[in-house]
Amino acid sequence: MSFFSLRHKLYREIDKSLVGLHVTRLRHRKVLITYGADVQWIGLPRLQLCPNTVLQIGARCIFRSNPESNPIGVDQPVTFCTLLAAAKIVIGNCVGISGGTICARQLIEIGSGTLIGANTYIFDNDFHAIDPIARAADDYSQVRSAPVRIGANVFIGARCIILKGVTIGDNAIIGAGSVVTQSIPSNVVAAGNPCTVRGQRHVTNEK
Repeated sequence: MSFFSLRHKLYREIDKSLVGLHVTRLRHRKVLITYGADVQWIGLPRLQLCPNTVLQIGARCIFRSNPESNPIGVDQPVTFCTLLAAAKIVIGNCVGISGGTICARQLIEIGSGTLIGANTYIFDNDFHAIDPIARAADDYSQVRSAPVRIGANVFIGARCIILKGVTIGDNAIIGAGSVVTQSIPSNVVAAGNPCTVRGQRHVTNEK
């Protein structure tokens, strides 16, 4: 094993230990965090989680927060954020995320085998009220939100934005830079702002 391989292995072990300490502190604040075996943390994620919320991560996932861990770089750490008690972020097995933010007011689900390109944002809410008076008063009771569900084996290109109420079907491909405001069916290629279906995928050897 080369010097550089040993160095990267050491850094990953340090990152894993530091994440573990952060998770322990959050659990003391009644945040339910679970993750499966062989999860890799490359660089430190940002965990902004409210008490009584859930972050559930499957096995063999990889989260790249270090800019050097991705050929196109990442602009920020992988960020998991919850805004209200009872909000949930649920991630399946073998999911890869590079940078970007996942922020839930209700629910965000990501299916197994899904890969999310660098600097993508997934939100299940508008963050601020539409009504200007409520917005000026920071009246968050009027903030619109709806669950986001991303299926299995989805590929999402870099710098996408996925907004509230969207469902993306299994095996879909979302082109880089897309803004997804409406649901996308399974087995399609979609892209653009707003994101629309551009073609069908022929999926073989499904398990």
